[in-house]
Amino acid sequence: MPRMSAARAAVEILKREGVSNAFGVPGAAINPFYAALKESGGVHHTLARHVEGASHMAEGYTRARPGNIGVCVGTSGPAGTDMITGLYSAMADSIPILCITGQAPTAVLHKEDFQAVDIASIAAPVTKAATTVLEAAQVPGVFQWAFHLMRSGRPGPALIDLPLDVQLTEIEFDPELYEPLPVHRPVASRKQIERALEMLDASERPLIVAGGGVINADACQLLLEFMELTGIPVVPTLMGWGAIPDDHALNAGMVGLQTSHRYGNATFLESDFVLGIGNRWANRHTGKLDVYTRGRTFVHVDIEPTQLGRIFAPDLGIVSDAGAALALFVEAARERKADGRLKDRSEWAASVQGRRATLQRRTHFDDVPLKPQRVYEEMNRAFGPETRYVTTIGLSQIAGAQMLHVYRPRHWINCGQAGPLGWTVPAALGVATAVPDGSVVALSGDYDFQFMLEELAVGAQHRVPYVHVLVNNAYLGLIRQAQRNFDIDFQVDLEFENINAPEIGVYGVDHVKVVEGLGCKAIRVTEPDRLLPAFEEAKKLAAEFRVPVVVEAILERVTNIAMSGTDIASVDEFEEIATEPGHAPTAIRPLAAS
Repeated sequence: MPRMSAARAAVEILKREGVSNAFGVPGAAINPFYAALKESGGVHHTLARHVEGASHMAEGYTRARPGNIGVCVGTSGPAGTDMITGLYSAMADSIPILCITGQAPTAVLHKEDFQAVDIASIAAPVTKAATTVLEAAQVPGVFQWAFHLMRSGRPGPALIDLPLDVQLTEIEFDPELYEPLPVHRPVASRKQIERALEMLDASERPLIVAGGGVINADACQLLLEFMELTGIPVVPTLMGWGAIPDDHALNAGMVGLQTSHRYGNATFLESDFVLGIGNRWANRHTGKLDVYTRGRTFVHVDIEPTQLGRIFAPDLGIVSDAGAALALFVEAARERKADGRLKDRSEWAASVQGRRATLQRRTHFDDVPLKPQRVYEEMNRAFGPETRYVTTIGLSQIAGAQMLHVYRPRHWINCGQAGPLGWTVPAALGVATAVPDGSVVALSGDYDFQFMLEELAVGAQHRVPYVHVLVNNAYLGLIRQAQRNFDIDFQVDLEFENINAPEIGVYGVDHVKVVEGLGCKAIRVTEPDRLLPAFEEAKKLAAEFRVPVVVEAILERVTNIAMSGTDIASVDEFEEIATEPGHAPTAIRPLAAS
């Protein structure tokens, strides 16, 4: 049997589990692993500027393509704790990433050695598995177990902590004999599917709510086939956006308190049956449950048994991988169609599209400073169906979800539940690494952008191009809007006069200089008719120089974006709605008279 260090065995296993990219920061306690990484070859490593940034790069990398598992690597102590936010974000959104940390030698773990911390205990609540390996011979089995767990059931992250002496110890291991463990995913029964279809048949105005589990299962084509067979409109959740094209005649729009459409909420409130597949009834989607559930029958299909009934009790719960369930739904629907047993849902579907053509938000404004709505309108013009949008949290994300268009799975890459500020830059770099020839467009407010903007240097160093749209109002906009309920405007104002850049007035940070100082390109836009040319120029600069290009749009200081603090029936619009076609020129459906 060949002999090699446990660190080398770990690297060989990564390759056999399909890993080709890793993101991280080396250090003393993880250097044996890095030595093995260099010696073995085959895994491209991207050096981050912050270890949390590495974890978000791994997230973006996983989210960009089916089957990807991003890997982030760091030394002991604070490197591990820095990655906790990335692990939490991945766990919350069912994203498998593997975090590998160095650790002090086993003999001194109990002696408060330099940068020794019980990272496995710290990471346990935000991973599917977190362990410190104390015996070198266990390294192959622990890595094999971690990959199996990350892929099985509800996907999620894992952390493996490797003490320095464990990494260096030689073990017997033959990479040629290594095989990944089979992945376990629960499968619905035909009996369960038939009962769900019987409940569907009894309804008049049914909807499908498609969550991120449909995308994770790579089951979007099955969803498309099922909805077209049955004629049932689909509501994508924020994490499921892109599972069906935005311009499909059965797309009912998004529902929720914030990232929703006027027509989506209106249609949901008219429905009498909801089939949720691969979704978790997130609170920003449902709002008050009595409003959301009243008068509706619910069937919930989810891969995680404990998710059923967690938010509210469905009328029928089915534990299944979304793809496996949809395959059975398609099979049963085909049989019913052949027997003439499928209801005609065309009248209901037509009413859904009727609402879509009348209940729209205005995007066309000529104001200076810019209104954010105009930024998204011009983004719709500049960036086509192949664009992968990356964003995390804030008014920029909420408005983007209300006004942008997404046509393909994994083309809206969003940190849904955790929403950490700073996520967007490193996640976009991870996405662009996974799809080097793709069109990647990030979207940030100024505060999110400032959190981890040092990672732009990673894009400059490693030649990772993408376009970053930065909407700058020098405010913590979402928190300011929320503070209206407390009648305060406190500690959310980023305004100051920059003595080194008087030309930007009170907008404070000179993002153009900072971005250029990090080796990237930047364009500042202050007038609406310059937005589209700036986006076109940014695409050319990214292609020419192979670096991130930032387009900064200087917004009006205060804009309130449509949302509700309570329920989906009472959304405050704040701005005037669209009343004529010119108010929303890039809407999917031309505005019709209401």
